[in-house]
Amino acid sequence: MVPTARSLILNLLLASEERSQSARETIASCALFGIRENNVRVALARLVAEGLIEPTRRGVYRLGPRAAALADDVATWRMAEERVRDWAGGWITVHVGPLGRSDRVALRARDRALAMLGLRELDRGLSVRPDNLKGGVDEARERLHRLGLEPAAAVFVATGFDAEREARARKLWDGERLSLAYRTTRLELEHWRTHAGTLEPEAAAREAYLLGNEAIRQIVFDPLLPAPLVDVDERRAFVAAVRRHDDAGRDCWRRLHLGDGNNDAAAPHSFPFESHTAPTRP
Repeated sequence: MVPTARSLILNLLLASEERSQSARETIASCALFGIRENNVRVALARLVAEGLIEPTRRGVYRLGPRAAALADDVATWRMAEERVRDWAGGWITVHVGPLGRSDRVALRARDRALAMLGLRELDRGLSVRPDNLKGGVDEARERLHRLGLEPAAAVFVATGFDAEREARARKLWDGERLSLAYRTTRLELEHWRTHAGTLEPEAAAREAYLLGNEAIRQIVFDPLLPAPLVDVDERRAFVAAVRRHDDAGRDCWRRLHLGDGNNDAAAPHSFPFESHTAPTRP
């Protein structure tokens, strides 16, 4: 999928170690995907107006306050496997029943926060996920709030579901499809690495971004389920493959930008600010 100027700008800023980039660098990177300079400048202006980015000095931009919390969370994708612990059978539960649904901005932020922690709706207004995240419910609650869940939502650990609800809870995710998606993406990334050296620099950078963007997004929205709900070993291998691909992609972008004197260029990451649903793959 060809990225929009809006999404690519956010991704570029997220990938930058300084979380900032000049308009000139942004225009050059967007040109790789056929995005015209005028479209880039319009997107920059709109993102500034929305508070998602802000100028630091003339012609240089960084992520704005509205994007900061999400950016910090997304940037931890490399440590996904470090977030999990053994599962004792309990469920992190979020009840949003009393909360309104008329504020679309708040609703998008709420849904995105729930999706990024892998919660699925068990009953109307009641979402659950296995209680296998390090830090337990306290850390999960804090992270949900940072990502946009309203403080009025009840976040707690539930145990002792009746047999019917327990069975339904375990079927909220298709573990077999998740495991297959881990393997499929890993093989795609490994195949790309075997022939990336034969590509022109522009093509290599472009393909690195397109593949890496989807793979990182897959991690960001992965529910990090425990065994036996998913093949944990396959997920670990997938995350390791994405890290290797990201390193290779960064090298591609650095080589591409060496001629511009920009030795710190990095392959842009996935930045799901506008999306609150999980990726197409389960």
